[in-house]
Amino acid sequence: MLYCRAGFEKECAAEILERAGELGISGYVKAKPESGFVVFVPHEALVISPHDKGFRLKDLVFARQLVFAMGPICDLPVADRARALLGAARQMGDQFSTVFLETPDTNEAKPLATFLRKFAAPFNRAITDSGMLGAPPDPRLHLFFLSSVAAYVGISIPGNSSPWPMGIPRLKFPRGAPSRSTLKLEEAFLAFLDDPQESLRPGMTAVDLGAAPGGWTFQLTRRHIKVTAIDNGNLDPALLETGLVEHLRMDAFRYRPRKPVDWLVCDVVEQPARIAALVGDWVASGSCRKAIFNLKLPMNKRYEEVKRCRGLIETRLGSALTDYTLAFKQLYHDRAEITGYISKHTE
Repeated sequence: MLYCRAGFEKECAAEILERAGELGISGYVKAKPESGFVVFVPHEALVISPHDKGFRLKDLVFARQLVFAMGPICDLPVADRARALLGAARQMGDQFSTVFLETPDTNEAKPLATFLRKFAAPFNRAITDSGMLGAPPDPRLHLFFLSSVAAYVGISIPGNSSPWPMGIPRLKFPRGAPSRSTLKLEEAFLAFLDDPQESLRPGMTAVDLGAAPGGWTFQLTRRHIKVTAIDNGNLDPALLETGLVEHLRMDAFRYRPRKPVDWLVCDVVEQPARIAALVGDWVASGSCRKAIFNLKLPMNKRYEEVKRCRGLIETRLGSALTDYTLAFKQLYHDRAEITGYISKHTE
């Protein structure tokens, strides 16, 4: 099972089918439009192991979560759902580090939130009494409810899954942030950086292309990083008062720093291929060491556009670098866009 943003089931399905094909695994997908999840079913039931490193969540752009599941189990007995679900869980493993009670991230599934709150306490008591509740690194147990009487039962492996229920980090809008786009960059740090404190040290330097009104610059200055903010629009005055921000009113595609910076961040509204080429050139030319950027996807052929942009960046970096990380993810706070990350490993 792959959880995804509602409306992106087609892209998520295409991606997992392509990955399975690369691994020589045949199968089919079940992907209902606007459902918020995709199920890949191999033709040979035991061909995929949860510990198989061929399927990795970090390699998938449109998936928020990767769960090895059975079901859906339908017609759960209203009087004793917990017993039926624990019986299914025993077929998935002996012990679980934690339990995630989840639903699709859709408007249609929101009424189930009340049911889950009421069901959580009796189920947690039942699994504790069963002796099946363990500790890390045991797999997580996922109960993914389609209704109050139908659910998938599955497991996820720590290190190859999202640590958050439904694959969604619960971020609080920070006081003083000038726009909600600030949460996109905060989530990107969590998604891409193994050690955010090490990667975002005070005194580092950054350039924010398309900065106004300053949501992404805000995330950098709160970590005491010096920012050159590039945008013809106005920046939140509070950011300028920090003493960490220089605001230059100029074209984001024409600016280059006089000296290399640690970070480039870019949330410019432009054709994705043009942004991919721009960011690839910044990293390849040595203007920055790391970059986080948004690609605004077209209405059609979105997965094809992602692959095109990846190819543009790889071609540019391949001619200049031999050791780098390139990753893409559609984050929870993204909409019709994805976020990219590049890190140069060698100077």
